[in-house]
Amino acid sequence: MLTELRVRDLAVIADVTLPLQPGLNVLTGETGAGKSMLVDALALLLGERASADMVRPGAEKTVIEALFGDDLVVKREVTREGRSRVWINGSPATVGMLAELGTRLVDLHGQHETQSLLKPDAQRDILDAYAGAAVERVAVRDAHQRLRDLEQREAELSDRQDEVRRKADYLRHVVQEIERAAPKVGEDESLETDAKRLAHADELGRLAQELEEAVEAAGLARAHKILAALVKVDPSVGKAKWQDLLDAAQANAQELAQAARDYASGIEADPARLASVEQRRDLLFRLQQKYGPSIPDILATRDSSAHELELLDTADLDLRNLAEDRAKAAAEFTLACTALTKKRAAGAETLAKAVNELLPSLGMAGGTFLARLQPRTTHHAHGAEDVVFEVLLNIGMESRPLARAASGGELSRLMLALKVVLSAHDAVPTLVFDEVDQGIGGEVGVRVGEALARVTDVAGAERQALVITHLPQIAVYADHHIVVAKGKKGGLATSDVEVVAGESRVREIARM
Repeated sequence: MLTELRVRDLAVIADVTLPLQPGLNVLTGETGAGKSMLVDALALLLGERASADMVRPGAEKTVIEALFGDDLVVKREVTREGRSRVWINGSPATVGMLAELGTRLVDLHGQHETQSLLKPDAQRDILDAYAGAAVERVAVRDAHQRLRDLEQREAELSDRQDEVRRKADYLRHVVQEIERAAPKVGEDESLETDAKRLAHADELGRLAQELEEAVEAAGLARAHKILAALVKVDPSVGKAKWQDLLDAAQANAQELAQAARDYASGIEADPARLASVEQRRDLLFRLQQKYGPSIPDILATRDSSAHELELLDTADLDLRNLAEDRAKAAAEFTLACTALTKKRAAGAETLAKAVNELLPSLGMAGGTFLARLQPRTTHHAHGAEDVVFEVLLNIGMESRPLARAASGGELSRLMLALKVVLSAHDAVPTLVFDEVDQGIGGEVGVRVGEALARVTDVAGAERQALVITHLPQIAVYADHHIVVAKGKKGGLATSDVEVVAGESRVREIARM
């Protein structure tokens, strides 16, 4: 709830702090004292458009701050140049964020833009809450989402099928070309090695033969004789296993010579084989240029193209299945919408009856309220119809939407009637009524005061209302009474506020 409102340098207000409490807060004072300016300040704090001419003469900016509960502080500044700045709990914010937050905190009724009950979405939500249609709303939302998902999948698959049809010939060519070539992973590296060997066959054969001859020419016979002589003179040399090392060296040399001999015998110039290898390499190179850069990439292109072609065989069946699922989902959505419409229709009738019973006592004897359900040609996530609150103020005239049908006072009292009926379903903790007493008096004023008291008396919920009034019949119902007075300060008209109780309050009501 709104705990405190501070306004600085707004028109006739120099610096005023307005303390508010739960229950019915009444703001009274002489005409022109600045009462409505406090409501205007609150409207600015709720995101209403600002104007530079509202800044108090001689001041650089208007500053409005509000404390909600114990832990939410909202602040807005408007400079003489018309620039606006916003903070929420000390962090910079936008006017849009402020307006969004404001719809959850305050409902302002009068000549202001922030009246939530004038918004179509709010009217729909209010009717659904009053009609107890929470379960039906969720069912419609979920059924609509399922239907949209199926429609989207069906459209995407159909588009994909059309795309594959358009390039089917190309995809078949890709698959056939790669399958004919039948490339194997690592084949390009193996072919490169073969090509080098075949291209240098004569040189490789010669070098292998020379290697064999070099190994054999080296020989190790003399090494055996020298080692024997060493052992004869120094027997400890024999114990050093030099003989084993020499034997191993001779065996390795013989093995190397045999390997060189075998390699040389296997090397043979084969121009036909070389031409075949180069032809295969050229084929793989062309595939790599088109589908590569590597053979795994080529094979992946073949597989993806084949998979796309499979879509032509499976899409028709999948589309038929999706169409069946979509038809089923559409039927479920229609049933859900029907159930919600039924709840809304019953709730609209009951709501209209309850509001219309209150209107005569609030000075609107000829007024008729109705919650109209306007069928939609295309159902959406909120059901099969839009909800519009309308009012008929004069017999013989057509009913019109709330925002276009009533004057400020009539609209405020109509909103008051709605708030009384909807009090148990309304989550907004702070209600502000401006001009609610416009054009009424006497017994009607008493009834309006009673209705305002009822709005804040909701079992299990903390609620407050701030009402600007000239009628003592309304003021006497206040739980918290604030008087606005205007004097002079520094040569300028200046408003101030005072909380009155006891004898001071009696004198104020008597004055009224």
